Amino acid sequence: MVLKKFLPRDEQFFTLFTEVAENGVAGAQILNSIVTEGTDTTRIAELQKVEILGDELTHKIFHALNSTFVTPIDRDDIHALAVELDDFMDHLTDAGQRLGQYQLGNSTQVARELGSILVEQAKCFALIMPLLDEMNKHRDALRDAILDLTRLDNDADRLQSDAMLHLYDGVTEVPQLIVAMRWKEIYQSLLRATDQAERLANTLEGMLLKYA
Repeated sequence: MVLKKFLPRDEQFFTLFTEVAENGVAGAQILNSIVTEGTDTTRIAELQKVEILGDELTHKIFHALNSTFVTPIDRDDIHALAVELDDFMDHLTDAGQRLGQYQLGNSTQVARELGSILVEQAKCFALIMPLLDEMNKHRDALRDAILDLTRLDNDADRLQSDAMLHLYDGVTEVPQLIVAMRWKEIYQSLLRATDQAERLANTLEGMLLKYA
């Protein structure tokens, strides 16, 4: 429609995406504190509050999408970004809840490194979202951040693979086996979050090509 090109665009989506990403940083940092410092009801409750705020922001994006005639980028891209950012937060919360449920005591080196990777991935999203308003202007910075997300996911995959090789080393009794199996679940939960970050990176890379 020719008329559509001359109508003002609604730019609130970039602000909302930035808020969602910053909320994701808060969630990743809380999760990392759970991994490194131990679980308690306060930290779990804080993580749940962050998830609720993320859900509210996602709802605002969907509401804006349904009530806006001219969007700054394709509707499908807005929807995909909103869903994938929300999924990232959901996986963070799931990992935190598992850590809280199992109460395994001192964390492992693998879990601490995965927690740190998730913080770095969340910070990449917080860097990227404000730049989407002018993608062509910020192509180099966006591409670098997307490459960082991919590198971080590869690091997480290697960590998880190495952990699985040695997970049952020295396990000779049933209680030890239960602990090892629970750490396996936690690693998988953390890895689902890092994998989700990689999926979001792929979506962003596709957008970068589309709007070149």
